[in-house]
Amino acid sequence: MKSSKLWLATILGAQLAFISQAAENAEPNRDADVEVLKQQLRALTQKVQALESQRAADQQAADDAAKTQNQELDQKIRILARQRELDQEAAVAAAKKQPQLKLDASGFTVSSADTNFSLSLHGLLQMDSRTFLQNAQAGKGGFFLRRARPILSGTVFRDFDYVFMPDFGGSSSSSTPVIQDAYINYRYQPGFQFRTGKFKTPVGLEFLQSTKDNAFNEYTLVKDLGPGRDLGAEVLGDLFDGGVSYAAGIFNGVADGANASNGDFDNHPDFAGRLFFQPWIESGAEWLNGLGFGVGGTYGDQEGTSAVNKYTTDGLQTFFQYRSGVAGAGQHWRISPQGYYYHGPFGLLAEYIESSQKVATGANSTTLNNSAWEVTGSWILTGENNSYKGVKPDENFDPAKGHWGAWGLFARYAQLDVDSAAFPIYADPNTSASSADAWSVGLSWWLNKNIRVLTSFSRTTFSGGGNGTITKEPEEVLFTRVQLAF
Repeated sequence: MKSSKLWLATILGAQLAFISQAAENAEPNRDADVEVLKQQLRALTQKVQALESQRAADQQAADDAAKTQNQELDQKIRILARQRELDQEAAVAAAKKQPQLKLDASGFTVSSADTNFSLSLHGLLQMDSRTFLQNAQAGKGGFFLRRARPILSGTVFRDFDYVFMPDFGGSSSSSTPVIQDAYINYRYQPGFQFRTGKFKTPVGLEFLQSTKDNAFNEYTLVKDLGPGRDLGAEVLGDLFDGGVSYAAGIFNGVADGANASNGDFDNHPDFAGRLFFQPWIESGAEWLNGLGFGVGGTYGDQEGTSAVNKYTTDGLQTFFQYRSGVAGAGQHWRISPQGYYYHGPFGLLAEYIESSQKVATGANSTTLNNSAWEVTGSWILTGENNSYKGVKPDENFDPAKGHWGAWGLFARYAQLDVDSAAFPIYADPNTSASSADAWSVGLSWWLNKNIRVLTSFSRTTFSGGGNGTITKEPEEVLFTRVQLAF
């Protein structure tokens, strides 16, 4: 447009210059010539204006066409964008209806789109060895598969959880596969749940800890007096964001240190319960976050020879057993105060248990009060946080990168005392010890969250039972373990 106006101005300027020159040089008829020139100039001006108008019209048409094309293109883009949104919405809607799959260090889980139904596969494999440096029964040492547990768990209809855990391992060559856990848990809310089936009786602190996180290969002497897994039903829950945990239930009842079979041995149920406090778990006082304490116990009547049990060492050798024919004859109760403290790499766990049981043989009967206690200390050498729920390495084992996982030291001391009234009527003082003291030290190596290697040494001394196969001298045993848990 600017070039057209410049061209027009140039032509008009030239014409005016020509007219002026002609006016100066013209003869008497110049008026007529000037008029002719003026007419020609007007005609030329009209042509230029017509050209400008045509050019403007052409430019407007081009602009209109471009605008129309842009509008059509924008509309197509909007349509495509909306179609993409619809496709994405359809994909999201379809995904919400598809099962969800998850596979990571915690195991394999498949669940419905709304998570109301789920199935998880976990596992625990422990390959152990026991090497007795002195004082061992035949067949007690060597390599063995301590635990081999596929664990199935999940949820149905949102609020009903389930666990099924068989065990194909054991502590001796005669071990047979057993069902360790099999229960249904109704989870109305965290503070109120109902569980029924076979599971751990809510008493012992060390026993209730996940097996994969125990400090040593075997439980302490405290476990000899506590109940193991049992059949029953309980209510349980966590209150105040985990500050208070409780469990209370009715069970078939088991002998000290025993696990239930899949049936009852008498018609007298046991009542069991536990109350545990972690008052500063969510507080700003970090040095108190890891403090927990509580008490557990059982009460019931137990009768029959299956109501009494032998007691074993760290090496799972028998150091006390009742005489043949001794049976439970009535009231049996246990009480177990307990607690732990974890802060940074430091950990300390302690518990005490007393088991009071009426026993009888022939015309004789009495109530025996046996007790045990233990203290376990730990320190994570590589600085990771220590906890009741185990240790997770800050850096997984990777020699190429100079990463070596997490390392920890453990030490514990335990003692079990048998009531002196047990001798000589209910137990043979020549072969059964009246007490056992055991100390242990160990080293653990977590290569990653799933793999753990540990080794430990334990020494147990006895009072009494000087003529017994095991109790005549101290037991010294070296343990190793390679563990896979997911």
